[in-house]
Amino acid sequence: MENIILKTLREEKSAKISGGLYHELQVRMTYNSNHIEGSRLTEEQTRLIFETNTIDAQAVPIDDIIETVHHFRAIDYVIDIAEEKLTEKQIKHLHYILKHDTRDSTFSWFAVGDYKIRPNFVGGHETVSPGNVADKIKILLAKYNSQRKISFENIVEFHVNFERIHPFQDGNGRVGRLIALKECLRHNITPFIIEESKKFFYYRGLSEWDNAKGFLIETCRDGQDTFKNLLDALEISYR
Repeated sequence: MENIILKTLREEKSAKISGGLYHELQVRMTYNSNHIEGSRLTEEQTRLIFETNTIDAQAVPIDDIIETVHHFRAIDYVIDIAEEKLTEKQIKHLHYILKHDTRDSTFSWFAVGDYKIRPNFVGGHETVSPGNVADKIKILLAKYNSQRKISFENIVEFHVNFERIHPFQDGNGRVGRLIALKECLRHNITPFIIEESKKFFYYRGLSEWDNAKGFLIETCRDGQDTFKNLLDALEISYR
């Protein structure tokens, strides 16, 4: 079956079409994904940066602006490589795109485009130690890529396991959601956008995965409905 969503994104990206699916994906996913992680930029400011490469704001952290622009480029990268098998190199490059030239990149211990050096926690939970990250990611990728057919649920499960490894010093959530976008596009599955207003349900789903997978699956399905509403408004067909 033709991958209409990916085809549309590539055509609009190449032609620099304004107001279509590519434009709205860039603005809406970038705003929500960054805002979940604490960005102070509004959706209107995010849209202004994408559309005009300018911003009208006072006392906005420079990194919020830089990482917004970087997230636009990360989505471009995802669209470009969508049909390729998911690899460690791609994952690291997504982190590099997001975090290069930020304040974090000035710290010697912050490995931009590479795995973390210092142990870290997420949501109060211990994550994989730095020395074990590379092996854990290789195992995760091998298991995921060995599946004959990838489903929506498989992508969500990969996202959970990736976030539990927490391979980078910072930026794991955004990289993880970009990976999910890529894999949905690769397998002709309607993508999902986790809205900032649903982040409580998203975090609950990640935390409760072992006990109740339905929490996160339903939150991601809600994010898929958000994407489908956008497709309907633009009169783009989907599976």
